[in-house]
Amino acid sequence: MRPGSTNGTSGGGLAVPMAWLCAEYTADEMLRTAALVAPDSLEFRAGRQTLALTIHLCDGADPLAGASPAARVDDWLAVTAYGHPWPEWVRERLTARAERERHGRMDPDLALAAGAWRLLRGTQLLATDLGGLEPWHPSRPVDTPPNEAARVWMPAWELGLPLGHLAIHLW
Repeated sequence: MRPGSTNGTSGGGLAVPMAWLCAEYTADEMLRTAALVAPDSLEFRAGRQTLALTIHLCDGADPLAGASPAARVDDWLAVTAYGHPWPEWVRERLTARAERERHGRMDPDLALAAGAWRLLRGTQLLATDLGGLEPWHPSRPVDTPPNEAARVWMPAWELGLPLGHLAIHLW
């Protein structure tokens, strides 16, 4: 009988995507604590998946090794900041992980991370058109507030990214 769970390091066992599950849990806790949107909303889900993907890809293959918690938070803030090429960064990281897997290093979290990225790109949400404003950087003076009645369709990650960034700040 195969074991119910392993961390993917023992031969023949069921590989459990613990790094992804930990990243998703952390993202969920951050967004719930920040209370920016209702936990049962599509916006919350977009923010959770975007933030989980960011956390998972920043932490690398071993989230317990290396950087201090404060350094991790700084990394998450930098990656989710306005102007950072987040989608390109995600694609590069996922491609690198897929390449490692092709060369024999199994990554049980890769399928969940890649699936989250597909959903974030493929899901369109109707949201307020911010018209290029930087809503999560309140230090920038804004001449006119956004017209909240003007709504546009956007990929879920475009809404999840500022939610995740704000949640990290409020955490």
